[in-house]
Amino acid sequence: MAPTVTERVPTGVDITRHDDGSLTVPVAPGRHDDDESAGGAASDVAATPGSMVIRPGEGGYVEALAEWERHQHPDRGDAVSTASGREQAMAVVHAVAEDRDHVAEAVDSLDDPAAGGEALRHVLVGGNPSVQAFASEVADAEGGEPLPPHMATRIIGEVLAEIDARPE
Repeated sequence: MAPTVTERVPTGVDITRHDDGSLTVPVAPGRHDDDESAGGAASDVAATPGSMVIRPGEGGYVEALAEWERHQHPDRGDAVSTASGREQAMAVVHAVAEDRDHVAEAVDSLDDPAAGGEALRHVLVGGNPSVQAFASEVADAEGGEPLPPHMATRIIGEVLAEIDARPE
């Protein structure tokens, strides 16, 4: 059984998000998780001592991504999801799922990227059950099959990174 994110991510410790969506998270001293034994593939991203790399779909990833978000914007309050923000969040996740090479264009199409971003942060805070429910909601609203939670989480991370890279 994988350790919980609270065992992996002590408060106030940095988490690194890599271009491939993986996260390097701190690990409590003396803990080891072997990617090969956990069913993961060897990584191009090396973990530093006292840390490990986790990928979308692996245990604790959603929680670690939400923690990374909190570290990036410590002055931001709790995420709040509005009805219009949630609709925009669903539309942008669907658009990126359809065309992974055009995240910026999908974010450009939003009327209010900040509201969509807040709705996506709200999804992350809820953990895997929230991501799974959101993926089903996207499929119901936009058509198609629900995205696997690891894919939805990765897309959410890419969209949030794009939104946060823009001037306010």
